[in-house]
Amino acid sequence: MNFLQRAALTGAGAALTSVALAQSAPVAAIKPKVFTNFGITRTDNYYWLNQPTDPAVLSYLTAENTYCDKQLAGTKTLQQKLVAEIKARIKQEDATVPYRDNGYLYYSRFEFGGEFPVYCRKLGSSVGNEEIFLNADELSTGRPYFQIGDWAVSDNNQLLAYTADTVSRRLYTLRFKNLATGTLFPERIANTGGEVVWAADNKTVFYTKKDVTTLLPYQVYRHTIGTDPKGDVLIHEERDNTFNLAVTRSKSKKFIGIVLTSSLSSEYRYLDAATPTAPFKTFLRREKDHLYTVEHLDDKFYVRSNWQAPNYRMMVTPVANTSKAMWRDAITRHPEIFLDNFELFREYLVLNERKGGLRQLRVVSLKDKQEHYLSFDEPAYTATVGVNAEMDTPLLRYNYTSLTTPASTFEYDMSTRTGTLLKEQPVQGGFNKRDYVTERIFVKSRDNVFIPMSIVYKKGTKLDGSAPLLQYAYGSYGFSQDPTFSAARLSLLNRGFVYALCNIRGGQEMGRQWFENGRMLNKINSFNDFIDCSLYLTKKRDAKVATDKSKQQQQQYTSPEKLFAMGGSAGGLLMGAVMNMRPDLYKGVIAAVPFVDVVTTMSDPSIPLTTSEYDQWGNPADEDYFNYMLSYSPYDNVTEQAYPNVLVTTGLHDSQVQYYEPAKWVAKLRALKTDKNQLLLHTDMSAGHGGASGRFKSINDTARQYAFMLQLLGKNL
Repeated sequence: MNFLQRAALTGAGAALTSVALAQSAPVAAIKPKVFTNFGITRTDNYYWLNQPTDPAVLSYLTAENTYCDKQLAGTKTLQQKLVAEIKARIKQEDATVPYRDNGYLYYSRFEFGGEFPVYCRKLGSSVGNEEIFLNADELSTGRPYFQIGDWAVSDNNQLLAYTADTVSRRLYTLRFKNLATGTLFPERIANTGGEVVWAADNKTVFYTKKDVTTLLPYQVYRHTIGTDPKGDVLIHEERDNTFNLAVTRSKSKKFIGIVLTSSLSSEYRYLDAATPTAPFKTFLRREKDHLYTVEHLDDKFYVRSNWQAPNYRMMVTPVANTSKAMWRDAITRHPEIFLDNFELFREYLVLNERKGGLRQLRVVSLKDKQEHYLSFDEPAYTATVGVNAEMDTPLLRYNYTSLTTPASTFEYDMSTRTGTLLKEQPVQGGFNKRDYVTERIFVKSRDNVFIPMSIVYKKGTKLDGSAPLLQYAYGSYGFSQDPTFSAARLSLLNRGFVYALCNIRGGQEMGRQWFENGRMLNKINSFNDFIDCSLYLTKKRDAKVATDKSKQQQQQYTSPEKLFAMGGSAGGLLMGAVMNMRPDLYKGVIAAVPFVDVVTTMSDPSIPLTTSEYDQWGNPADEDYFNYMLSYSPYDNVTEQAYPNVLVTTGLHDSQVQYYEPAKWVAKLRALKTDKNQLLLHTDMSAGHGGASGRFKSINDTARQYAFMLQLLGKNL
């Protein structure tokens, strides 16, 4: 029993005055806290919920969990059935495709019933003896939460460094292991950022430290294996709290890098890996509105930069002189195409680009600049660069998936332009991708912008408005949401659901401007886009008949009585906003770990991650941003009106969106809403932002969400 659980038990009696624990919904106590900014007064009746060790708070969260369970009690058998069928699609004993690095083949595998991967390698070839160098399944034993952050092997292949989080706050402990003997070194380095990098001397590592209050990585340290971490050398401390930092090593293994990044600016510092005690050099000092990343090959650095190129371009500069005056275009520019990332080989450069909202792979020969694109024939798909640890090879490892195609690993020979499927993730239980239909459409928004939307449903599903539909989006931070396969989602599709993924503004699916038009003082576009997609999905439209493209018929994907919306984190902010704006459009809403108390959170720099997000939402210390945030902040805009059925989820240890935001939001909704629809809050008392860890534990969360929707449709099957 941890200290939070003990506090909940010892304080339960006091909390009963704050919460009704009968069959009726819990009622949180009202304890007004007044905020005044720019002459505007806000009263937060539930601010007190931000104390995670307060027995009254824990009792309230427990009461909400109890109420949620009671409201969904009629779906218990359904949830068990969903868990069983989702789990049955997972191949119990499975392994990733091995990749080659420094003489070894590396892969991970799951054992029967295992929640976490076993990390392995073989010397030379696939017929070699298996060496297990990290068994996450064993390390997780007895822990309610466990997650490996990073691992790295020394250049001589003899030492392992790895990080693990056992709380779900993304505070990682760094450990070291002798791979020859299997013994762990005594030192433990707590509160690291998760990543770790070896120097070329096989005894020095670089790692980042986090501020345990703000959870921002802000320091880089150098550690010598076998020494007391108290003597570790501080290499850099970042004093600008709008920046994050990380450590990395170039693919060539020649350089160690410190990467400093904010939303709109970055800086790279580098060090020869053979001289780990030397000072770092600055590649190019940070500049306003300039983002760049760096990779090394021979006597050159390759740079992905948005300098005078909003959608980014590839540039090259000599290692001997990295000043911007020396930068030159490395390849032909396509200004209209967004350059997402790149992979560097000895003779080839591979670009992961976006066109029309979809990823594509462009291969460029560094010898003669000849280039070509890989072709993909599905209307909606995702193609990304995979693990390519070695530079001296013409073989590109890439990943492919779609709404109907499971995750697949390909090997593509860039010299012969031929590809081989190495593995398609098996889906047990008779799955056939040809039983499902994928569509890609563009919805015209109210301001005449076309929003990409990817749709999937099972063949035979009637598109006459009678089908239930789950609409999902994110739309923040420039994070793009690509159409990918989900074995769990089959449980909805097989029950007649349509699934729609909306690429609303705020992501980068349509280029950098798509992001710019969905952040700061343009954030309302994200909400309007989602609502416009909902309106499209619920209205009749003319569509070509599948069997005769020359004919048209009236089609309608769903109706408001059967439309569900879902989003998580900043996508939960989206859910809260559209609920306030158009509650009539949705039968139900699922808001996972939702960021809903925008003004209060962004006004408190001590709250984890706040300062690094000023470029996303604005700083409410500025009156213009304060007023704009206040106009859409879901918590501040809850009113006396009817709302859809709502399921809200959070984690007590959430490091990104603190648990009390959704808890306060639910309390306020319950006090003001005028309907009798379901309003449920489920708090995972042992997890954080990503929910339960392990490949099977999270299935219970998915089953709860699916059962919530199916129950509302009267489908307990």
